[in-house]
Amino acid sequence: MSERVVVIRDLYKEFHRDQITIPVLSGLTLEIDQGEFVSLMGPSGSGKSTLLNLIAGLDKPTRGVVQVVGEDLKQLSEGQLANWRSRHVGFIFQLYNLIPVLTAYENVELPLTLTHLTKRERDEHVRAALEVVGLAERMDHFPRQLSGGQEQRVSIARAIATDPTLIVADEPTGDLDAKSAGEILDLLGRLNTEFKKTIIMVTHDPHAAERATRQLHLEKGVLVGNPQPVSAGRTA
Repeated sequence: MSERVVVIRDLYKEFHRDQITIPVLSGLTLEIDQGEFVSLMGPSGSGKSTLLNLIAGLDKPTRGVVQVVGEDLKQLSEGQLANWRSRHVGFIFQLYNLIPVLTAYENVELPLTLTHLTKRERDEHVRAALEVVGLAERMDHFPRQLSGGQEQRVSIARAIATDPTLIVADEPTGDLDAKSAGEILDLLGRLNTEFKKTIIMVTHDPHAAERATRQLHLEKGVLVGNPQPVSAGRTA
């Protein structure tokens, strides 16, 4: 039986502006198994990115349970959350967030400098990650020397270099042309099927969402897709 990577129970998230309370997520319950590739869709303001940030430990719920990789994230301090994220979560964003004065190699190595890996171990991780995304020949190139699709590949290499339990992707193809977007989705699919990575992807593109093994939809902070893992309905 697959391990539950994400367990969310009766989750509420509210933001406050002056005296106004703005509800974003309302009573959401969700489970995601190890090795699933889940897409999350919904209109602007439906709470997609907020949910992703809560799962990734970048924000805390107003109330409810967010348990990821066995940790109740609401109970962790900021320092504990930072350590937890560095071990368990790889981030992919719409805008690649690469540092322009660093090479592809150096951009991928950067998060590894926060770990206890030796220089030799970091080198092995960086080269392996760049090999996986097909950019081993471009490791000495700067972001300005790469196409948008190649820059996103570098950001994916950076996300997987720590061998995270969970990859969270926020509109990873939103800034790419159709060909580059397809290549990035192929790569995410390979990370899921070949490397067994659990992936949660926010997207507005139904074609991108169809690449996932399970599609969820948020409407006004309420989950209207299938909150149960695909394996829940399988028999051994």
